[in-house]
Amino acid sequence: MMKEYLKERRSWILLIVSLELLIVLVSYLDATIPFMPILYIVFLSAIIFVLFFIVRYQKETKFYRSLKDWEKDLDITNLVHGELPFEKIAENTLTRQTEFFKQEANHQFTSLEQEKDEILSWIHEVKTPLTAMSLIIDRLEDQQIKSELRYEWLRIHLLLDQQLHQKRLPFMENDLYIEKTSLQPLIFQELKTLQSWCMQKRIGFDVDLGVPEVLTDAKWLGFILRQLITNAVKYSKDTDIVIKSYQKDGHTCLDVTDCGRGIDPKDLPRIFEKGFTSTAKHQDRAATGMGLYLAKKAAKPLLLKFNVSSQLGKGTTFTLTFPKRNEFVHITGV
Repeated sequence: MMKEYLKERRSWILLIVSLELLIVLVSYLDATIPFMPILYIVFLSAIIFVLFFIVRYQKETKFYRSLKDWEKDLDITNLVHGELPFEKIAENTLTRQTEFFKQEANHQFTSLEQEKDEILSWIHEVKTPLTAMSLIIDRLEDQQIKSELRYEWLRIHLLLDQQLHQKRLPFMENDLYIEKTSLQPLIFQELKTLQSWCMQKRIGFDVDLGVPEVLTDAKWLGFILRQLITNAVKYSKDTDIVIKSYQKDGHTCLDVTDCGRGIDPKDLPRIFEKGFTSTAKHQDRAATGMGLYLAKKAAKPLLLKFNVSSQLGKGTTFTLTFPKRNEFVHITGV
């Protein structure tokens, strides 16, 4: 703070020093003015100025020191009350602006909460007619129409599921339940949901679970796997997708490998960014750029690590690395 204060008072300091030097210069040039007494007076005045400067520094920077240490929580009670006129102006302005921002923040928070509740309610309401549509589609006899409708139904279902989990993500840590989770029923449930789409694209699955159980939250792991498997199916055709779990360096790993078109090397650093689709198939309107972004965000509270390897034209492997049990202590408390 001393450096800033010196800069602030630089012009005053220069003025005082210039006046002192001017007095010394005049007494030196004018023989009628005794030089030594003037020099003594200048010396004493310099000492007085330094003491005055130190006292004023403590007094004038007290308010600004508290302002510099002010936490970003809009709590103005921690600020030191201004004593000088300009400090009071600054304090009054800060108080008014802070109160305004508090009211605005509360209003925006209330609006966002209301909007979130309305969207979640809408999603749950839409699920009812979607379930009815699924039952109606199952009763159709024309297999071509049935297949096409099932595919469109699945697209709507997956988009609604993404939207639902996107709204829940900010509060995900309140919803976590870490337990031993069997991978087989979790994976098979996701494959069953995508069955009609996979049959349409003639895609099979090779599931090899060397490690049958992991310590995680089953619901959110299911959501992450849904994004990875959906992504693999979307960019594959007439091939098998390999899902396997294994141990590596004391960690459980889960691979989802496809033999699809692969990812361009220049796109790899960006695939988890919100809204990013692809530079190779940029005109693909079906892609939303949200699946991998949401999967990566959901993986963070679960302490899951993502690794991606891909060769253009040969396929992609997404690897989920699960944490060790002791890494979950801060979540489970055991």
